[in-house]
Amino acid sequence: MAKTSQPHSSKRAPRVRLGGTVLAIIRLENGKQVRSRLHQLSTSGGLLHLENPLDEKIKVEVIFHLGSSTVRSQAVTLFPMWATQGCLQPFGFCDLAEKDRLRLQADLQQFLDQAASPAQPRKQSSATI
Repeated sequence: MAKTSQPHSSKRAPRVRLGGTVLAIIRLENGKQVRSRLHQLSTSGGLLHLENPLDEKIKVEVIFHLGSSTVRSQAVTLFPMWATQGCLQPFGFCDLAEKDRLRLQADLQQFLDQAASPAQPRKQSSATI
């Protein structure tokens, strides 16, 4: 059987849990804006915390700032999941420019590196009594 070439690696993009610490604006096709918080993010998409779910497979513009990256990209919504308060709305980027993807990847890697590094031990001062 011949192998088919895939444009993207089958390896899943690393995800960073942001837990709502990053604000995002979702701009709908009708121009309406919805405020949300990023719950999880990767270079392929993310998970938004919203009060009310958006329909599945609609095109939106996602705008947020993370580290050195300001992302403003078209995205498509996926099937929402109900949460304790509101819902978690997954989305996938549609047209994230390569330079923006690389910058976002570097910022996400910094989050992953910080989470993986052990806490620095505190230096105790030696006091003479």
